Amino acid sequence: QVQVVESGGGLVQSGGSLRVSCAASGRTFSTYAMGWFRQAPGKEREFVAGINWTGSSTYYADFVKGRFTISRDNAKNTVDLQMNSLKPEDTAVYYCAAARGKYSDRYESSYGSWGQGTQVTVSS
Repeated sequence: QVQVVESGGGLVQSGGSLRVSCAASGRTFSTYAMGWFRQAPGKEREFVAGINWTGSSTYYADFVKGRFTISRDNAKNTVDLQMNSLKPEDTAVYYCAAARGKYSDRYESSYGSWGQGTQVTVSS
């Protein structure tokens, strides 16, 4: 079983940047993909970005392409989401998730372990 813990959320103005991080433990980190999801008030949780087990392949939702970057450090067991050009509509709780396999995709069922989430608020 994998445990994941997010950190780094906060309040930022529109157009600003924020980095959220996730630390994983409990299973060899370099053997599974990781993903970030988010849930805005009153909306369903949605996929944001994913990265495969080596970090060589990344996958983004259309609404964050060109603005967000996912990366991982297999030596430190961490995965980060760098968020630039933030918009008020990016306001949400951001969740880190550990995939069941080596490849990431946008389906929640592909992820077996979830963090508690970290709040990101973008003011206009």
